[in-house]
Amino acid sequence: MLNGNILTPDGWYHGTLHFAERVARIEGQPQSPDSNGDDYLLPGFIDLHVHGGGGRDVMQGQGAIEVITRQHARHGTTSLLATTMTAPREHIEAALRDLGASMQQRSPHAARVLGVHLEGPFINSGKLGAQPNFARTALWDELQAYHELAPIRVLTVAPEISGHLELIQKVVAQGIRVQLGHTLGSYEDGVAALQHGATGFTHLYNAMSPLHHREPGIVGAALAHAEFSELIPDLLHVHPGAIRAAMRAIPKLFCVTDSTAAAGMPDGDYQLGSHTVTKCLGGVRLPDGTLAGSTLTMDVALRNLVLIGLSLSDASNRLSRNPADFLGLSDRGRLAPGSWADILVVDRHLRLRAVYVEGERIDLADA
Repeated sequence: MLNGNILTPDGWYHGTLHFAERVARIEGQPQSPDSNGDDYLLPGFIDLHVHGGGGRDVMQGQGAIEVITRQHARHGTTSLLATTMTAPREHIEAALRDLGASMQQRSPHAARVLGVHLEGPFINSGKLGAQPNFARTALWDELQAYHELAPIRVLTVAPEISGHLELIQKVVAQGIRVQLGHTLGSYEDGVAALQHGATGFTHLYNAMSPLHHREPGIVGAALAHAEFSELIPDLLHVHPGAIRAAMRAIPKLFCVTDSTAAAGMPDGDYQLGSHTVTKCLGGVRLPDGTLAGSTLTMDVALRNLVLIGLSLSDASNRLSRNPADFLGLSDRGRLAPGSWADILVVDRHLRLRAVYVEGERIDLADA
């Protein structure tokens, strides 16, 4: 059991949280944490966009995912989506084959892999960002082959490419969430994709057609119509003012790290798919200066959101409950009886004191 200020779906309670692998019960009374100096008990972070960490990249396959999930667990991420890079089909299949095998059982002291975020290859070659140039038009048979190797939970597509609207409908019918990203699409393309079943946007503002008052672009479609979208809150990818604008417009906007192998590592060169990227001055870039993912961890994301003016409960929801809701998970991202015991103990300076993944306490020694 743990004592402190517990963030529940019904607000703050001061009391005791009882748990094993799942939360058993919560004892206490509704009370603002401002009335005492005890620690905060928050739901574990859920990161739906993770390329790497600890020097390893998801596309490296065998052995990499264990390093990545342990690295992020030490920073409060209790579950995540392993995110691929655009690559030749055989490279994606090799990575997914290894991921499918590794997902059969969670590694000790590691985050749970909930599935795969397939970021590409079905994107626009004119808006690659840091994706390698292996973009191509979606093929249903190719996607099905990927899904059989490892469960695809989120798919990023460019909606303006011929045939992709029809693909979105078929993908959504299988229970896969579709996000729009790496796209030169118009506002109209974005609205059409939402009408065909897309429900999210990949790293909002980045690698998509921007908002202009006469050409609203994909960003305009998101701000005008979306319920969900992901966003990278490292304060490098998106200005704090743009973050706050998106949060006012998109009710369940959630935050991701888009982390790379450089997360948790010193400055230097690392792999991002087939690219070599450089970590320097807190960012990760291609040789031409293009941002190439991030070094962000979710505990830093929490502090950044509070820094720009969000309440702790709002910041927590955007790192836990909202991404769980996006995936349709009712037993993660919240502290309530029956939910998985994914628990963070956070001090009054918003530093992690303890992390529990499905009831297992994680060693934070290297965090």
